[in-house]
Amino acid sequence: MDPLGADLFFWLLARAAGLASFIALAIAVLSGVALRTSVLDWLATNRAMRELHTYATALWLPLGAVHLVTLLFDRTARVTVADLVVPFGVSYGPVAVGLGTIAFDLFVLVTVTSWMKRHVEQRTWSWIHRTSYVAFALTFAHAVLSGTDFSAPAVSALAWSIGFAILVLSAARLAWGRLPS
Repeated sequence: MDPLGADLFFWLLARAAGLASFIALAIAVLSGVALRTSVLDWLATNRAMRELHTYATALWLPLGAVHLVTLLFDRTARVTVADLVVPFGVSYGPVAVGLGTIAFDLFVLVTVTSWMKRHVEQRTWSWIHRTSYVAFALTFAHAVLSGTDFSAPAVSALAWSIGFAILVLSAARLAWGRLPS
């Protein structure tokens, strides 16, 4: 594969994996909020919602990994291994990419502590888990600021709709706690 073809391949794969990871994270956050409210009880049982939450949480990891690894091979992006965990160091879109780096770090923390839930004090785990709201907001900002796909109407409509739904459900959760059906 010629270098230009390789760069295009890695750029396209990074975009596709980033978008897929965004959707998996959105499903994980939405289903997580749904587990703590009853607004979406009409969609599925609590058990089914928990399974969806667990699956989507596990799904974002390989998708996010593909997104990050392909960026390492994309010569246009010029992302280093350090840039994947240390925010604001890259020359291309340092704020946008830095927000994505912080979001990634937070989601890894939330995911790992969820796997270790039995070994973490409940109150500590709850507070760490709540950072997923912040992490998703940072992921959304990262996608809006650095994602070239947001110029596509379908992608933009989907992402803004997801963001709005998470915002409304999260605000309802914060304001009223567990909501009645």
